[in-house]
Amino acid sequence: MTENWKGWKIVLASASPRRKELLEQIGIEPLICPSHQEESASAEKPGELVMELARVKAEDIASSCPEGTLVIGADTVVALDGRIMGKPADEEEAFQMLSSLAGRTHQVYTGTALILCLGEGKFHGSSFYEETHVQVYPMTEEEIWGYIATGEPMDKAGAYGIQGAFAAWIKGIRGDYANVVGLPLGRLYHEMNNLVLPYEEEKEADIN
Repeated sequence: MTENWKGWKIVLASASPRRKELLEQIGIEPLICPSHQEESASAEKPGELVMELARVKAEDIASSCPEGTLVIGADTVVALDGRIMGKPADEEEAFQMLSSLAGRTHQVYTGTALILCLGEGKFHGSSFYEETHVQVYPMTEEEIWGYIATGEPMDKAGAYGIQGAFAAWIKGIRGDYANVVGLPLGRLYHEMNNLVLPYEEEKEADIN
């Protein structure tokens, strides 16, 4: 599957173990190099916001990468009625988030940015976002606090992880499951091909 990107060093500009595992699922062993750039964006719509933040992360890392590197940046948010939820600051905020999601359908947006480092200060990239609808069963206060006590919600957008214990309250999803975990794998695979293949074909033509 990864033959198309052979020769390219792939860097994930994120410390998320979930994103690393997703990439490994499709045969990509990324170098982990998280961006520490301050996350600030001017966009207000969830999809545009996550794309902008993903680009900020990818550009930060790509600026110091050598030629032949493909950098992947990503950002995920949860939105309910247009209100954006990032990671909870504390357990009380996690409780508020989960209480608002319980018994409702919300959206998860993951923005992804790809940057090819071509050398001599030249870069080429693309960005996109995917949206998945997630329906949650009603939850009692006791269930919410019990889930928070696991510690799982504290580093996740919307205060839950669909791949973890919160699966007990997922009623259904419409869209890409992997997108909720942190990377829209199917879209990412095809976008990487669309970005890399023209350069591989150009190099092949130069050789011939």
